[in-house]
Amino acid sequence: MSIAEFTPAPARLDRRRLILGLSGMAVAAAPQAASAKSQAGAQGGGYPVVHHRTTTVDGIRIFYREAGPKDAPAVLLLHGFPTSSHMFRNLIPALADRYHVIAPDYPGYGQSDMPPRASFKYTFDRFGELVDGLLDQLGVTRYAMYVMDYGAPVGWRLALKHPERVSGLIVQNGNAYDEGLKKFWDPIKQYWADGSDASRQALMKLVTLETTKFQYTDGMSDVSRISPDNWVHDQALLDRPGNSEIQMDLFYDYRTNLPLYPAVQAYFRKHKPPTLIVWGKNDFIFPADGAHPYKRDLPQVEFHLINTGHFALEDKFDEMVPLIRDFLARKIA
Repeated sequence: MSIAEFTPAPARLDRRRLILGLSGMAVAAAPQAASAKSQAGAQGGGYPVVHHRTTTVDGIRIFYREAGPKDAPAVLLLHGFPTSSHMFRNLIPALADRYHVIAPDYPGYGQSDMPPRASFKYTFDRFGELVDGLLDQLGVTRYAMYVMDYGAPVGWRLALKHPERVSGLIVQNGNAYDEGLKKFWDPIKQYWADGSDASRQALMKLVTLETTKFQYTDGMSDVSRISPDNWVHDQALLDRPGNSEIQMDLFYDYRTNLPLYPAVQAYFRKHKPPTLIVWGKNDFIFPADGAHPYKRDLPQVEFHLINTGHFALEDKFDEMVPLIRDFLARKIA
């Protein structure tokens, strides 16, 4: 007996009608689904698009990543050494549904210009001026700041110049206290003290692949979460001819940040910016010794020590993003 003989004709007909009916329903629903998807995307329900832009500020080409509605509350992401806005590549789309997110590269980092040292002063003052100029170009006059490593002294300069513009702070392993400069900084302090060629050359080990990889892997809770692309990317930029000397200039200029600490701490006490601390507690470069003093000047600080190292976002993104989004939603938006 064949299958055709075994199956009654009405059942075959009913099945055929059912299939045709379901097909018709799917075809009818498709335009509605497409319309709903399009509408959701237009309203920010789709995956946020990150734009990679370049503009000229004071004659220097500055690269920056930008995402989110331009009329939304702004969040400025300030990167550390030896990386660039690349360190925020995952955080930007995680915030851009509700915020106008801006992440620049400083000169000598990432995709921004690397002008010769003879014609450009690589200082934290200059970095602050250029980021300020970028924000002016973009028409951003109110913003929260995420400051990490070198991003902290850049951000502090913005806060001291425009305290009324800062809507809040997210501090991730960014220093504002003498207590935060421990053993890692001893050879750098030696260079500050004597300014000698020998002390400068001793710091060249800090721009090697070994040290760059160390920054990404030391103190991490799970090294398998850290992509090797990070240190390969950063090292390729550090290895550009002349870049190591730029980094030495900035190690030397970091000494100018310490005299600003009292003014920064006074800013905290006077203006009381809403502040979230998300600090990798195993960081050798900026240890937790530098995190606790924030509580002296910002009693309402939201304080989280996280079981990770220097580049905390690479290891604890899933833990940090909910904290950041919750903080911004309550304090900024």
